[in-house]
Amino acid sequence: MTEQTVGSVPRIRFKGFDQAWVPKKLGQVYTERNERGNDSLPILSVSIHTGISSGELSAEGLGKKVRRSDDKSLYKHVRSGDLVLNMMRAWQGALGVAVNEGMVSPAYLTATPDDSVYPLFMDCGLRRPHIVARMNSLSYGVTDFRKRLYWDSFVRVELPIPSVPEQQKITAHFTCLDSVIELHERKHAKLSTLRRAMLERMFPKSGSAVPDLRFAGFSGSWTKVKLKDIGTFKRGISYSQEDVTTSGLLVLRSGNIQDGRLVFDSDLQFINKECPDEIRLRKGDIAICMSNGSKALVGKSAICMADPISPTTVGAFCSIFRSVSPIAAPLLQTIQYQRYVSDLLAGSSINNIKGSDLCELEFRVPGDIGEQEKVGGYFRILQDLIRWHEIQIQKLREIKSAYQQSLFV
Repeated sequence: MTEQTVGSVPRIRFKGFDQAWVPKKLGQVYTERNERGNDSLPILSVSIHTGISSGELSAEGLGKKVRRSDDKSLYKHVRSGDLVLNMMRAWQGALGVAVNEGMVSPAYLTATPDDSVYPLFMDCGLRRPHIVARMNSLSYGVTDFRKRLYWDSFVRVELPIPSVPEQQKITAHFTCLDSVIELHERKHAKLSTLRRAMLERMFPKSGSAVPDLRFAGFSGSWTKVKLKDIGTFKRGISYSQEDVTTSGLLVLRSGNIQDGRLVFDSDLQFINKECPDEIRLRKGDIAICMSNGSKALVGKSAICMADPISPTTVGAFCSIFRSVSPIAAPLLQTIQYQRYVSDLLAGSSINNIKGSDLCELEFRVPGDIGEQEKVGGYFRILQDLIRWHEIQIQKLREIKSAYQQSLFV
């Protein structure tokens, strides 16, 4: 790749390309396709986040709000390379280039390109934020959710286009990048599924004294304990809006508790207030959401995997559970724990739980500290791997965003 001056060429180009890009309106390169589908073709869907599907999605994949017509003769036929836009969501980026033949909703626009366009290049080019913003400005309706991008507006969208060989080179670059992102996403999903399955199998089910699966060399029944036997609760700090600042004591809230871990890179709030050392977050502490507008979030917990960079505590709607057992963190992620919390919330109009109630919850844990360390260590490794893939996905998405700005005009 080489850097160029800005103008009618991108800032970074692949070697061997030096011609200026030619501004074209979509109406110059696309012709509307209005063909009816048939029952032998899969029904494809278009997502704001992922573009057009490669095959027919299941009812679960579509979501509860999506309903399909029983009359398939209404659906539009699309061929590989066609551009498909959801007229109602094009202003949010709901578009993509079909890689397989299929059918789409009659509420979609379908267009076939001429030979000046490498189809998949447009999947990269048209999904960029400023192009989507242009579609937004050309869409019309009474409110945002009534906006439509009609054909007469679609054809007016303009973007610079390079030669077909350069289009192919750029597309190959993004295809490779997307493949790496997808690989990390698949591994992240598999590890998350494995973690959920192991939480169920490596802890005793209700009424049982031993788990279904355990490490070699350990036997015998697990011991009954209450949460108060293996740790103590520390209530979060109370503060007012006047205490909120741009730096100082970092206060984690329920939004920072995500999928069994603490997220320090979003929804952060700092306060200018003294905090007792006993309620400052330390490595190994477990933060628990004690109150929230959503019942689904109450009781959610996450372990602090490393010492916070700055002094940190939790807010009044959270608590710190400081445990002496290495098994405590995964224990507070089990189905049994979730059921206990659900029972404590049953019938309550206010979505909160008390530390005094959680203290009395009874679980079974290994009597052998060695087995506790084995189980706790296993889930720490899983959590670290899941987090590593999350970091890689985020970095790669940032790299892709940077390339979208540098490889296009």
